[in-house]
Amino acid sequence: MVCVRTAREALRVSLFSRVVAINAGVLIAAAILLALSPATVSPTLQLAEAVVLAIGTVLMITVNLLLMRRVFGPLEQLTRLMRRVDPQAPGRRLSLERADTEVAELRDAFNAMLDRLEHERRHSGRRALAAQENERRRLARELHDEIGQTLTGVVLQLEALHRASPAALQAAIIEAQETARGGVEDMREIARGLRPPALDEFGLRTALVSLASQVSDRSGVRVCPQLTERLPTLAPEQDLAIYRVAQESLTNVTRHAGARRVDLSLIATHGGDVTLRVRDDGRGIAANEANGTGTGLAGMRERALLIGGRLTIAAPDDGGTEVRFTIPVGATS
Repeated sequence: MVCVRTAREALRVSLFSRVVAINAGVLIAAAILLALSPATVSPTLQLAEAVVLAIGTVLMITVNLLLMRRVFGPLEQLTRLMRRVDPQAPGRRLSLERADTEVAELRDAFNAMLDRLEHERRHSGRRALAAQENERRRLARELHDEIGQTLTGVVLQLEALHRASPAALQAAIIEAQETARGGVEDMREIARGLRPPALDEFGLRTALVSLASQVSDRSGVRVCPQLTERLPTLAPEQDLAIYRVAQESLTNVTRHAGARRVDLSLIATHGGDVTLRVRDDGRGIAANEANGTGTGLAGMRERALLIGGRLTIAAPDDGGTEVRFTIPVGATS
């Protein structure tokens, strides 16, 4: 095996050497033809001689161009392929049907660089998301345990003050008490948004049903969940990514779509892929908005990339907006 590899390396000819050889070959061939042909050049250039020289020069340039095109064609093709590589669509690699030694090595080096970059991006992004979710969990716990209990204590104190206060102050105390109760509910809503307890305690399906109910109650938009009972076992980061994409999609619907109904579905295909679909009947999304870099859309795309999923946002012909998030089988392996 080593001998074969050594022999192949010995037979390799560099791109520079091939270019020099081609140009030298063209010049040598032209010199031989000139020497063997009856063509001559007079001290005073004649018209016929000028025509022969012009034709010979054009022929030499043409032959040289064709040979150089054959050498540099794969390199130009590789350059075009490199420009088409999209960081938002990982997994694509360069391939050439015919490649010389240097071009093949450049292709392999570029593909290896893409492998390293995508691997590091996935792992660094997952670490960042894990740190973000841990911080969300900590904030949600502190809001619930510290501020929530404090506000609950304020409500109880106001209740005791209401019983002991004169009639003239009772209306104001009741109003303050209701304000404090509203603060408790708002705090709990914020804590649930930071880290949904249903996702940790009951799983993805229950968390999505709870999310749909909360959005419907809060916004008045009818959210209709249609969730397959039998789903393949997903990794925790996949469950979380699906939930966050659904959460951000529903938030966008309630804020911008002007919709009356949203269909929220989660299905498993025959191939084992899991697809989340959020479809509303609102005003629809423009192409520049769907491909935009807003914080919400960028966050959804980043989550999809980090777990190997595919996210598409489109405006169907019959109106509204559809967000489709698919996680292939073994996406995180």
